[in-house]
Amino acid sequence: MDQWPFENEKGKREDLDCDVLVLGGGISGCFAAIAAAEKGMDTILVEKGTLIHSGAAGTGIDHWENACTNPGCTITPEELACAYIDEQEHYSNGIAHYIECREGYDRLLDLERFGAKIRDTEDEFAGAPFRDEKTKLLYAYDYSARYTLRVWGTTFKPALLRQLKKLGVRLYERCEAVSLLTEETEGKKRGIGALAMDTHTAKMYVIRAKETVLAMSRPARIWLYNPDMTGLSEFRPIQCIGSGHAMGLRAGVSFTMMEKSVQGEFSAAGRSFPPYSTGNNHNTWYAATMVDARGVEIPYLDRDGNELTSVEARYYPVKGQRFFLKGGAIDEPKYEYRGPETMSFDKLIEKGYRLPFYADLSSMPEYERKAIWGLMVGQEGKTKIPVYEELTKRGFDPEKHLLQSYGTGWQSASFLPQERQLFGAPGGIITDWDLKTNLDGIYACGDQLYGMDCAGAACATGHYAGRHAADAARSCTHGTVDEAFVSSEISRLYAPLEKEDGMDWRELNMAIAKAMQNYCGGLKNDELLKEGIALLESYRRDAVPELSALNPHELMRTHEVLDILDVAEMILHACLMRRTSSRPLCFERTDTELFDPEEDRRYITITKDHGKFAEGSVCLDYYGDLKENYEKHNREENA
Repeated sequence: MDQWPFENEKGKREDLDCDVLVLGGGISGCFAAIAAAEKGMDTILVEKGTLIHSGAAGTGIDHWENACTNPGCTITPEELACAYIDEQEHYSNGIAHYIECREGYDRLLDLERFGAKIRDTEDEFAGAPFRDEKTKLLYAYDYSARYTLRVWGTTFKPALLRQLKKLGVRLYERCEAVSLLTEETEGKKRGIGALAMDTHTAKMYVIRAKETVLAMSRPARIWLYNPDMTGLSEFRPIQCIGSGHAMGLRAGVSFTMMEKSVQGEFSAAGRSFPPYSTGNNHNTWYAATMVDARGVEIPYLDRDGNELTSVEARYYPVKGQRFFLKGGAIDEPKYEYRGPETMSFDKLIEKGYRLPFYADLSSMPEYERKAIWGLMVGQEGKTKIPVYEELTKRGFDPEKHLLQSYGTGWQSASFLPQERQLFGAPGGIITDWDLKTNLDGIYACGDQLYGMDCAGAACATGHYAGRHAADAARSCTHGTVDEAFVSSEISRLYAPLEKEDGMDWRELNMAIAKAMQNYCGGLKNDELLKEGIALLESYRRDAVPELSALNPHELMRTHEVLDILDVAEMILHACLMRRTSSRPLCFERTDTELFDPEEDRRYITITKDHGKFAEGSVCLDYYGDLKENYEKHNREENA
């Protein structure tokens, strides 16, 4: 590390104690730490990046979905949560959905209390049909049910950081969580903290905690990775790769739905870029007017197939339709208006429409045009600078110009069937109603949970997990650190620094992605999956010892790829465990003709214990009555 600009602290160690330890400083982790600190707990938050802009929503978000308790909403948390569960054919995290629907608006009010902007306080949209004149809240997508809000999401992380500092949370930035610490008593394992590494100096931290909250990202770079074209992610940052999943797996945490994968990678890949400069086209641009190369408008249709004749009609349910789902949480909402984004290119060409297609904001009412271009594109973190600011600087005028786009909901690139990704309510950690994992002392929230949604769910589950962890911390003591394990882990983590002229982390990431494309693609069978497992085992045996890093930053990237290897292996084993095909899980086997047999309509759980993968089974609606169980586990909140 002779050329490294920071102090070389390799080999140094600092021991820390706290009541609640939060791993991950995205919006879910920030809320978990805030909730724990507000309950008087000595709280530590560990974040790999810098808190002011870290995490998937770190640079901004444009909408806040499922805020059912806001004053203008016309549907109940129970109605909306059940709609999501039904839409996902019950392969759905009912606990997280209900927490989001029940508490999402409360967390938005918290953000306002911390100094973030959630209302049209300057009356920029006064008189618009999506504005509530009394509260100055702006609604999105469904202007009747009003459960999704347009927000100024670029103000959120700075506000959260201010609150963390105000509460005295101990913040360890540029510090990568690398391993969970556990102890075993009478055959039962319990989480007692974590091991972390300073990514500037390589100093190690051994952090004992009474309770630990996992608040890191979902996996990425599993099937797709191109080191020469990392691209600008249109959804999640390239460094959000699922290290929390890998740490949990190694510690014995249970996961479910890890066999689910949907086509297309929306984060951290060379093919994930703001398509044709429209940015996140899955919700930010809903429901922009679309035209073909001749300027002929491509119509929106309602649920019953009737053509909608006005822009405003795109945002309202039809007669007999209570509400419809929109806002980024669902892949193919059954309650949603059908617009240009739901028709295939082939279908549109058959109907006579000509490529290329364009988003035409100029023909929309001024308030809708301003809402999409000035507010939503301007507040969505992945579009604010590369799309909104750059195109404005270069003279783009939404009142005059068209913007080439292939739909407001189509994929940003053409993906092959073997190019899969954990997107669209993917697999993750399974918990109880306290958001506690199968291990005492370890909670999970945000993207660490299976079947997760977006920002509102992250904040709601983060706060929920943080306060439940805080309550549990009152009645437990610190565990005893296994020094042999710590020593072994530090040796494993430092190993690439000792290797000269070895393999770069990018090479292994590419190899893993290619293996997953070849052996865990769109079609699966036992032979392919077992070949994939054998190949990954060979990488672990032959390639991992050859990994080399020149400094702590490269070492951190190397650790990420080691975690990607762990998660890829878990996915292959999870796929082996599901013996039949499943449409709701986007899972298709070639060695069976069975689709969704009743006996296989269940959550298959996967846990790694003493180096062996173990299969478990949980019924789909294991969480029971949503309202009843939520209130039973949150009596203090409801008092």
